[in-house]
Amino acid sequence: MSRKSMSRRDFLRTAAGTSVALTAAGSLTALAQDATPTPQDLPEGVAGTLTVIHRTEYFEEAQTIFREIVQDFADANGAELDISTANSEAFGDFLGKMQAAVAAGNPPDFAYQSNISNAQMHLLDLVEDVTDVVDEAVSRYGAIMQGTNAPANGQFDGVWKAVPFIANTTGYFIRGDKLEELGIDPATDLVTWDQRRDAALAMSDTDGEFWGWGLTPNQSGDGYGYLMLVINSFGGHYTDETGTIVQFDSPETLAAVEWLTELYTSDTYAPALPPGILSWTDISNNEVYLAGNAGYTHNAFSVYAQAKRDDNPVFPNTLLLRAPQGPSGMNHDGGGIGGWINIFKGAANADLAKELTLSLLDPANFNRMSSVAGGLFMPAYEDLWTDELISADPNFAIIKEQVSVEDPWIGHSWPAEPNAAIAAIQAASVPNQMMANITAGRMTPAEAVTDAHNQIVEIFEEGGIMQP
Repeated sequence: MSRKSMSRRDFLRTAAGTSVALTAAGSLTALAQDATPTPQDLPEGVAGTLTVIHRTEYFEEAQTIFREIVQDFADANGAELDISTANSEAFGDFLGKMQAAVAAGNPPDFAYQSNISNAQMHLLDLVEDVTDVVDEAVSRYGAIMQGTNAPANGQFDGVWKAVPFIANTTGYFIRGDKLEELGIDPATDLVTWDQRRDAALAMSDTDGEFWGWGLTPNQSGDGYGYLMLVINSFGGHYTDETGTIVQFDSPETLAAVEWLTELYTSDTYAPALPPGILSWTDISNNEVYLAGNAGYTHNAFSVYAQAKRDDNPVFPNTLLLRAPQGPSGMNHDGGGIGGWINIFKGAANADLAKELTLSLLDPANFNRMSSVAGGLFMPAYEDLWTDELISADPNFAIIKEQVSVEDPWIGHSWPAEPNAAIAAIQAASVPNQMMANITAGRMTPAEAVTDAHNQIVEIFEEGGIMQP
């Protein structure tokens, strides 16, 4: 939606869609959805039959192991099993169906999902208190990884409404074979944005159709996250700590934008940029990197997992880096929970579902799934990071480092907590439009930053957050 069309109603709808309370405006928004039908009806829970729904795994082998573990558990406990996948899209009709099932008194017992907001399910009163399960998991398997920000997304008023199951992180991927050819040490020579930009230029070979820089500023989820990571690492930010006062137009933001402008418009770095990079979509960097035509990119671990699954020759040559640093010197490492377990309110077999949860987290079971899933299925508890698991992939140790940081980066809302106003900025693609104005020659960096600041002010005030 554009800044001209974002009414207060649009603003509130954005807050609902991103599952964020309108803390900045002092109210809690309704949680409406645009329903996308699930492909099949959800199973009905009944006493004596353990009813399990789960996400579809990227690796069929990991999914097969998951289902085998659940079946073995049901057999050992003398229970019938009804297990199926569910299309739990964030904006689908999953929540509506679950709300109806809970109201009818026949919900499934157990869900393993990654896309449905725990905050939404909590506010709709769809899920049981699982604090006892989380406490037992911690006592058995160690503390929850500090870098996952798990309490912020699964705990409400001190009560856990979801069990952390899988940890994940953003991947900063680079071609290790190209670094070796150039004599670049990834541990010491690729710490900063400047070092990575220069390394990307050095590894580029336009005649050989290989370009070092695989990151776009265009409107996309990847492009947005990348731009804000650069801006934040230079010290720029949207607001103050309260999340209510816009502070985007600053010397720090301008310095970051000038750095980006040099990258995308100067003759110096042109050889590092693949053709068409300014119009890439979310899948473009995956495609170009997996085709062996790009040297450095940021992505979820799906790109790494796909390379492993397909025996792509880029896989053994892919290294995982820590988050890059800018002039601010801030650490932007961290991760999140990539998979949660929920037990539904009024489930007929809630106690058995809780026992299943702990069984799935047992390292004898969990590590079977984790070791074959290409970085998409990593432990959320400290003691599950066994030497055996870490040795299964050369990059798993770096994932552990990222989800272990004591003070994980909060994300693009920094220094404020995530809130609806900041979510509305992303919905309007303000940083991406700012860069488009520059690369198209419509504005200078300073003009574009000021214009973006004014757009953010307009978004805030349309949402009822008046600026001084």
